[in-house]
Amino acid sequence: MRGMSEQPERWTQATVHPDMWADPADDLRNNEDSPDGELATLLDFLANYRITLRMKCEGLNPGQLARRSVPPSTMSLLGLVRHLVEVERDWRGWITDGDPVPKLYGEKDADFDGAVADQAVVDAAYADLEREQAATDAALAEHPDLGARVGKDRIAVRELMVHRIEEYARHCGHADLLRECVDGRVGQ
Repeated sequence: MRGMSEQPERWTQATVHPDMWADPADDLRNNEDSPDGELATLLDFLANYRITLRMKCEGLNPGQLARRSVPPSTMSLLGLVRHLVEVERDWRGWITDGDPVPKLYGEKDADFDGAVADQAVVDAAYADLEREQAATDAALAEHPDLGARVGKDRIAVRELMVHRIEEYARHCGHADLLRECVDGRVGQ
């Protein structure tokens, strides 16, 4: 565990507001047009949290991405990416009546335990995340009625969408703290 003198100095790239991750003109999450309708709003929030997670990981090498938080936690930025791969796969099981797809990385905490400082592991995690997000998005796009009930448990599509946003939001909060521990970068 690092001592207080070993903590990285806090910093931001933003120049307009010193507590922001990026200046408003450079922030990919800034939409000038508010989405119309509930589904469009939910999809916009989900997209912005997905972008936020990527932003929190950008510019780091495999060792930094795999750096664990405070022991005994196995949480790392790379672990979060891999965890969200598994979560996306799991959500598809809620949408269908069939059996859930098997875990990609293994049981229990394999998503975090396998998050090692290797460029091939990092590249695979990002490719896996893009593929699984697209597959879950496509499965949900077949059910545009937010009140429709899907899967064996007859869960409302609205609940799935809100749960997806909540999952990404929670892990973006973790990513804020993890990134600050890695190199001191702060911001929304």
